[in-house]
Amino acid sequence: MGDLNVALVEEAARKSGLLWLDLPGLPQPRAAWHVWHEGSAYVLTGGEGEQPMPGLPEADRVTVILRSKDKGGRLVSFVAGCSQVVPGTALWDEVAPQLAKARLNAADHEAQADRWAAGSWIVRLTPVEAAAQAPDAYAAVRPVPTPATTAGPPPRMLGGKRRQADR
Repeated sequence: MGDLNVALVEEAARKSGLLWLDLPGLPQPRAAWHVWHEGSAYVLTGGEGEQPMPGLPEADRVTVILRSKDKGGRLVSFVAGCSQVVPGTALWDEVAPQLAKARLNAADHEAQADRWAAGSWIVRLTPVEAAAQAPDAYAAVRPVPTPATTAGPPPRMLGGKRRQADR
Protein backbone atom coordinates (compact mmCIF):
# COMPACT_ATOMS: atom_id res chain seq x y z
CA MET A 1 0.00 0.00 0.00
CA GLY A 2 2.92 2.34 -0.39
CA ASP A 3 3.14 5.09 2.21
CA LEU A 4 -0.56 5.01 3.09
CA ASN A 5 -1.11 5.45 6.82
CA VAL A 6 -3.72 2.74 7.40
CA ALA A 7 -4.33 3.72 11.04
CA LEU A 8 -5.05 7.34 10.02
CA VAL A 9 -7.44 6.21 7.26
CA GLU A 10 -9.33 3.91 9.61
CA GLU A 11 -9.58 6.50 12.39
CA ALA A 12 -10.78 9.25 10.02
CA ALA A 13 -13.31 6.95 8.34
CA ARG A 14 -14.73 5.74 11.65
CA LYS A 15 -15.13 9.26 13.06
CA SER A 16 -16.77 10.79 10.00
CA GLY A 17 -19.89 9.46 8.34
CA LEU A 18 -19.03 11.42 5.19
CA LEU A 19 -16.34 10.99 2.57
CA TRP A 20 -15.74 12.36 -0.92
CA LEU A 21 -15.32 10.20 -4.01
CA ASP A 22 -13.46 11.42 -7.08
CA LEU A 23 -15.58 9.54 -9.60
CA PRO A 24 -14.62 9.05 -13.25
CA GLY A 25 -16.28 11.56 -15.58
CA LEU A 26 -17.29 14.07 -12.88
CA PRO A 27 -15.59 17.48 -12.64
CA GLN A 28 -15.16 17.39 -8.86
CA PRO A 29 -15.43 14.94 -5.94
CA ARG A 30 -18.89 14.08 -4.66
CA ALA A 31 -19.86 13.67 -0.99
CA ALA A 32 -21.20 10.29 0.13
CA TRP A 33 -22.30 8.87 3.47
CA HIS A 34 -20.78 5.53 4.35
CA VAL A 35 -20.07 3.01 7.08
CA TRP A 36 -16.64 1.63 7.92
CA HIS A 37 -16.49 -2.12 8.53
CA GLU A 38 -13.42 -4.35 8.86
CA GLY A 39 -10.96 -2.23 6.90
CA SER A 40 -13.26 -0.97 4.13
CA ALA A 41 -15.79 1.79 3.56
CA TYR A 42 -19.21 0.73 2.25
CA VAL A 43 -21.23 3.17 0.15
CA LEU A 44 -24.81 2.74 -1.02
CA THR A 45 -25.81 4.18 -4.40
CA GLY A 46 -28.62 3.93 -6.91
CA GLY A 47 -32.29 3.31 -6.46
CA GLU A 48 -35.24 5.50 -5.60
CA GLY A 49 -34.25 8.29 -3.22
CA GLU A 50 -30.70 7.08 -2.59
CA GLN A 51 -27.47 9.02 -3.12
CA PRO A 52 -26.47 9.17 -6.80
CA MET A 53 -22.87 8.16 -7.45
CA PRO A 54 -22.65 7.87 -11.24
CA GLY A 55 -20.01 5.40 -12.36
CA LEU A 56 -19.25 4.00 -8.90
CA PRO A 57 -20.80 0.53 -9.37
CA GLU A 58 -18.75 0.02 -12.56
CA ALA A 59 -15.47 1.56 -11.29
CA ASP A 60 -12.39 -0.53 -10.53
CA ARG A 61 -10.71 2.17 -8.46
CA VAL A 62 -11.65 5.60 -7.13
CA THR A 63 -9.86 8.25 -5.10
CA VAL A 64 -11.38 8.67 -1.63
CA ILE A 65 -10.95 11.87 0.36
CA LEU A 66 -11.53 11.84 4.11
CA ARG A 67 -12.04 15.01 6.10
CA SER A 68 -10.96 16.01 9.57
CA LYS A 69 -13.85 15.74 12.03
CA ASP A 70 -12.53 18.79 13.90
CA LYS A 71 -11.76 21.24 11.10
CA GLY A 72 -13.74 19.73 8.19
CA GLY A 73 -10.77 20.00 5.79
CA ARG A 74 -8.98 17.27 3.83
CA LEU A 75 -7.19 14.91 6.20
CA VAL A 76 -6.11 12.03 3.99
CA SER A 77 -6.70 10.78 0.45
CA PHE A 78 -6.25 7.27 -0.88
CA VAL A 79 -7.01 5.13 -3.89
CA ALA A 80 -9.57 2.44 -3.14
CA GLY A 81 -10.33 -0.76 -4.99
CA CYS A 82 -14.06 -1.05 -5.69
CA SER A 83 -16.15 -4.19 -5.56
CA GLN A 84 -19.90 -4.70 -5.41
CA VAL A 85 -21.40 -6.50 -2.45
CA VAL A 86 -23.79 -9.12 -3.80
CA PRO A 87 -27.22 -9.37 -2.15
CA GLY A 88 -27.75 -12.59 -0.22
CA THR A 89 -24.07 -13.12 0.63
CA ALA A 90 -22.70 -13.20 4.17
CA LEU A 91 -21.00 -9.83 3.59
CA TRP A 92 -24.32 -8.29 2.45
CA ASP A 93 -26.00 -9.66 5.59
CA GLU A 94 -23.29 -8.00 7.73
CA VAL A 95 -23.11 -4.63 5.97
CA ALA A 96 -26.70 -3.88 4.85
CA PRO A 97 -28.06 -3.62 8.44
CA GLN A 98 -25.21 -1.27 9.37
CA LEU A 99 -25.98 0.93 6.37
CA ALA A 100 -29.70 0.82 7.20
CA LYS A 101 -28.94 1.97 10.73
CA ALA A 102 -26.81 4.84 9.38
CA ARG A 103 -29.55 5.87 6.88
CA LEU A 104 -31.33 8.22 9.25
CA ASN A 105 -33.97 9.71 6.95
CA ALA A 106 -35.19 6.54 5.26
CA ALA A 107 -38.89 6.26 4.45
CA ASP A 108 -39.23 2.62 5.54
CA HIS A 109 -36.49 1.07 7.69
CA GLU A 110 -38.02 -2.42 7.79
CA ALA A 111 -38.09 -3.06 4.03
CA GLN A 112 -34.98 -1.03 3.29
CA ALA A 113 -32.49 -3.88 2.77
CA ASP A 114 -34.92 -5.71 0.47
CA ARG A 115 -35.45 -2.53 -1.55
CA TRP A 116 -31.68 -2.05 -1.80
CA ALA A 117 -31.20 -5.65 -2.96
CA ALA A 118 -33.67 -5.04 -5.79
CA GLY A 119 -32.55 -1.64 -7.07
CA SER A 120 -29.36 -0.32 -5.44
CA TRP A 121 -25.69 -1.20 -5.08
CA ILE A 122 -23.53 -1.47 -2.02
CA VAL A 123 -19.95 -0.83 -3.08
CA ARG A 124 -16.96 -1.84 -0.96
CA LEU A 125 -14.07 0.64 -1.04
CA THR A 126 -10.84 -0.94 0.19
CA PRO A 127 -7.71 1.22 0.51
CA VAL A 128 -4.97 -0.02 -1.82
CA GLU A 129 -2.48 2.88 -2.08
CA ALA A 130 -1.86 6.48 -1.15
CA ALA A 131 -3.35 8.96 -3.61
CA ALA A 132 -1.19 11.26 -5.68
CA GLN A 133 -1.09 14.86 -4.48
CA ALA A 134 -4.42 16.52 -5.25
CA PRO A 135 -4.45 19.42 -7.70
CA ASP A 136 -4.72 22.93 -6.25
CA ALA A 137 -8.34 23.20 -7.44
CA TYR A 138 -9.26 20.56 -4.85
CA ALA A 139 -7.57 22.28 -1.91
CA ALA A 140 -11.02 22.33 -0.33
CA VAL A 141 -13.80 20.07 -1.51
CA ARG A 142 -16.69 22.24 -2.61
CA PRO A 143 -20.32 21.16 -2.87
CA VAL A 144 -21.73 20.13 -6.23
CA PRO A 145 -23.39 23.13 -7.96
CA THR A 146 -27.18 23.05 -7.74
CA PRO A 147 -30.06 25.27 -8.86
CA ALA A 148 -31.74 24.77 -5.47
CA THR A 149 -32.49 27.89 -3.44
CA THR A 150 -34.12 28.72 -0.15
CA ALA A 151 -37.92 28.67 -0.51
CA GLY A 152 -38.43 32.03 1.15
CA PRO A 153 -37.49 34.12 4.15
CA PRO A 154 -36.23 32.32 7.25
CA PRO A 155 -38.89 31.33 9.78
CA ARG A 156 -39.80 33.73 12.56
CA MET A 157 -40.26 32.80 16.17
CA LEU A 158 -43.46 34.18 17.69
CA GLY A 159 -43.67 35.01 21.37
CA GLY A 160 -39.99 34.51 22.07
CA LYS A 161 -37.76 36.97 23.83
CA ARG A 162 -35.30 38.90 21.73
CA ARG A 163 -31.69 38.33 22.54
CA GLN A 164 -29.39 41.22 23.34
CA ALA A 165 -27.54 40.49 20.09
CA ASP A 166 -30.78 40.87 18.08
CA ARG A 167 -31.61 44.40 19.32
